[in-house]
Amino acid sequence: MRRSSYPDQEVSSINWQAFKLILPYLFEYKKRITFAMSCLVFTKVASVYLPFILKDIVDTLDANTTGTESALIIVPLGLVAAYGLVRLSIVVFAEIRDTLFGRVTERAIRRIGLKVFRHLHSLDLDFHLNRQTGGLSRDIDRGTSGINFLMRFMVFNIVPTLLEIVMVVTILFVKYGIWYAVITLSSIVTYVAYSVFATELRTRYVRAANIADSSSNTRAIDSLLNYETVKYFTNEEFEAQAYDQQLSTWEQAKIKNRLSLFALNGGQALIIAAAMTAMLALAANDVAADVMTLGDFVLINAFMMQLFMPLNFLGFVYREIKGSLANIENLFGLLAKAPKVQDVPDAAILNLAEQGDSTINEASIVFNNIAFAYNAKRPIIKGISFNVNAGEKVAVVGQSGSGKSTLVKLLFRFYDVDSGNIKINGQDISQVSQQSLRSHIGIVPQDTVLFNDTLFNNVQYGCPTASEDEVLKAIDLAHLSEFISSLPDGLETVVGERGLKLSGGEKQRVAIARTILKNPQVLVFDEATSSLDSHSEQAILTAINEVTKSRTSLVIAHRLSTIIDSDNIIVMNHGEIVEQGNHQQLLALEGQYSKMWQLQQS
Repeated sequence: MRRSSYPDQEVSSINWQAFKLILPYLFEYKKRITFAMSCLVFTKVASVYLPFILKDIVDTLDANTTGTESALIIVPLGLVAAYGLVRLSIVVFAEIRDTLFGRVTERAIRRIGLKVFRHLHSLDLDFHLNRQTGGLSRDIDRGTSGINFLMRFMVFNIVPTLLEIVMVVTILFVKYGIWYAVITLSSIVTYVAYSVFATELRTRYVRAANIADSSSNTRAIDSLLNYETVKYFTNEEFEAQAYDQQLSTWEQAKIKNRLSLFALNGGQALIIAAAMTAMLALAANDVAADVMTLGDFVLINAFMMQLFMPLNFLGFVYREIKGSLANIENLFGLLAKAPKVQDVPDAAILNLAEQGDSTINEASIVFNNIAFAYNAKRPIIKGISFNVNAGEKVAVVGQSGSGKSTLVKLLFRFYDVDSGNIKINGQDISQVSQQSLRSHIGIVPQDTVLFNDTLFNNVQYGCPTASEDEVLKAIDLAHLSEFISSLPDGLETVVGERGLKLSGGEKQRVAIARTILKNPQVLVFDEATSSLDSHSEQAILTAINEVTKSRTSLVIAHRLSTIIDSDNIIVMNHGEIVEQGNHQQLLALEGQYSKMWQLQQS
């Protein structure tokens, strides 16, 4: 039986180092942050002052009826108006604070997100071959969400609450005595300690519920995606029982999760009730002893309610802050990954332009005794040397695993050679910038991957600044026009994710059109016609021959019939060159190439 689970990341302790990572992005807006913090302080001062107005209202109403009736009406109404004004100021200051600081947080998230995106594109091919795309996407998403959550709750919940606690405890101690301060402070400490302890215990049940939920959803989606297979084998009941088993696990996990939540909320409620009862009993006793007024009683009650209201979410906030800090650290961990292939300091620009020459500039390529291995225990390229002269078409053939496609990766500098060097027009490609190197090389890969966009935009991707006429010309040269005209939406046809709505041959023709539009000096074809039928192959070969005129071309081929017109053919076996020459010369040798040719012809 298939099983899938996606456990959430477990965070054992809070790592406050994550704060240091985001502070530089926030401190770029010091004035805005200072103003926002001032609004925060004003909000809390007004919030603490509010119970004093409430106390004055109650004391005024409770006072002995002395003086004129109009005075008795005007004074309470004035206090009520002041109460409303202070309440409004709390909301206004809070909104100003949220608006100011929200802009800072959003800009920081934008800058960090862009920096991570650019950094991921700068990392080497090896990183991307080994990455888990889903996990990488979740790291980025969780990291940016974590910054947003951390800023919102730390700045707008935790910090203001701590500030209010200090102010209230100080007021109670100065105005009403040590016992009021002791009860308040001890109840808050107990409340926080219990919330942290209960949340730590509850985390395992939350994780179990999340795992069960992911597993049941994965099972359901997997079954529905394979709907035809289920029908072919009449396994509807088997799938239903398997899904129900997953739902049963989810049900039990949710029950435990709910019980743990009950324990957390129940314990918090008990601490609040005990603290409120103790404070009000003490206050009631002082009122009865005529030590304090009825307004003081109301003030103390209001203070306690204001303090415990934001603390109700402490368990949730504590757990989420832990996760947010870990997610932020993971996000910055991506930024800490250094690409294995890097430009040398002050890297030169690969310059193929010749003085006063307005035509397409030709480029010569030299592979000079290069050796390379993905893994040191398994060499792939073993001391290969050959030249691709300017304007020549050179093909590389050989059995699968002989290292043909690796040569392309080394030419693009997706990997650096272990020894030897590759030169273009005499310039060592390891000494020039990667951007300038790749801007002069165009490729039609064996496995063409397209963006989930229109056909027009996928072709224009070869040169985003190209005009519509230039795109249409490239499409015509790639023999795509007839196919596009047969589509209901023509050039506006969306090709689907990774181009899955197109056949392999159609995708390769889009890739050829894209490369034609790029108009590079060096062309690389990596099994460019492997997915085409014979008729399409001949059409594409005609287009390739037109495009490769006056350009240097390197062709990785499996079908030997596609490269018989090459100026030179390199035959590789186990990472070494075993033969080279043109088609007729290699047939005359009656070696490995000749055997491959005879096998394909038969």
